[in-house]
Amino acid sequence: MDLRKLKTLIDLVAESGIAELEVTEGEDKVRIVKTHAAAAAPPAAVTYAAPAAAPAGTASPAASTEPDEPPGHVVKSPMVGTFYRSPSPGAPPFIEQGAMVKPGDTLCIIEAMKLLNEIEAEVGGTVTKILVDNGQPVEYGQPLFLIE
Repeated sequence: MDLRKLKTLIDLVAESGIAELEVTEGEDKVRIVKTHAAAAAPPAAVTYAAPAAAPAGTASPAASTEPDEPPGHVVKSPMVGTFYRSPSPGAPPFIEQGAMVKPGDTLCIIEAMKLLNEIEAEVGGTVTKILVDNGQPVEYGQPLFLIE
């Protein structure tokens, strides 16, 4: 199943009233579960709540970027998965903080259901901040990078 179909299915589930969708296409099988932000953890094999939780008294990166929008463009995660800065373990990262990027440059990979999805820059500029650590789980819509 290609990335465009997955994104379309994720958007459909997010915008609809359904809580779960499972699609089988040949040998490929995709299950999308919609959870509420108040839920402790999604009913999946991987738990996303524990690594993403911030210590008491501190704001999470998502909470700090939404109220006072930082200058520049915020690159957000188009899906739930695991964030990787490089194409393979031991390889150099796609980009570093302070690097110049142009539209279409690969910024990172998000692994979702054993599929590696390259996330590309939508705008050109300088990467002023990398908001996620390598190997960290990310949520749909979570800010990943700031580009000025």
